[in-house]
Amino acid sequence: MSLFEVPVEKPAHPRLRIWLSLAGAVLLAILLWFVFRYYPERKAAERFFDAVVAGDMPRAYQIWKPGESYTMQDFLADWSPTGYYGPVKSYQINGTHALRGASGVIVTVQISPYAPFPTAEDGEKNRRTRVVNLWVEIKDKSFSFPPP
Repeated sequence: MSLFEVPVEKPAHPRLRIWLSLAGAVLLAILLWFVFRYYPERKAAERFFDAVVAGDMPRAYQIWKPGESYTMQDFLADWSPTGYYGPVKSYQINGTHALRGASGVIVTVQISPYAPFPTAEDGEKNRRTRVVNLWVEIKDKSFSFPPP
């Protein structure tokens, strides 16, 4: 071999490329599952709070899909502008998690009587911000308050 001859490169093993591609695909699938596993429940909560913020209580009550024991008057006592959680002018979904073997997902939401949602630096408005946990059933996206 002389100084000007280029050494012959060995081709990469195709099996190695296949295994690396498969491992990458599996890791990507796991990551996507982890990020989007409670996406439908999060979207249901967004639809509910969008209706509450807009003041469309009949639509919010319909999205809630209440049982027979939770009447419209009970709902308004909780979510109307003069209700327990009201007024709700803006919200921010903080997270979702499920209990092992449960039929639903707990969605944690910050609600504020101010629009737009207060920033972290706005201490006065942040004092009136409340954290609410809602239970969203996986099968029909109905709402309730989480079990104790």
